[in-house]
Amino acid sequence: MSTKEAAAYLGINLRTLYRFIDEGDLPAYRFGRVIRLRQGELDTFIEHARILPGTLEHLYPEPAARPNAS
Repeated sequence: MSTKEAAAYLGINLRTLYRFIDEGDLPAYRFGRVIRLRQGELDTFIEHARILPGTLEHLYPEPAARPNAS
């Protein structure tokens, strides 16, 4: 699949896709000036990016304590 199709499939922009490829996170193949990706490898990439439950607590703050309304 083309880089444009792969970026759309992942829901990211082309720049992010190229960064994943350049950093070795996502395998890609060059044929002349054309870069192609395999859908199966994109699916594997998605599975490895899965967020485990309980690992995002640092992204949401504790609710502020409410003063007692007496």
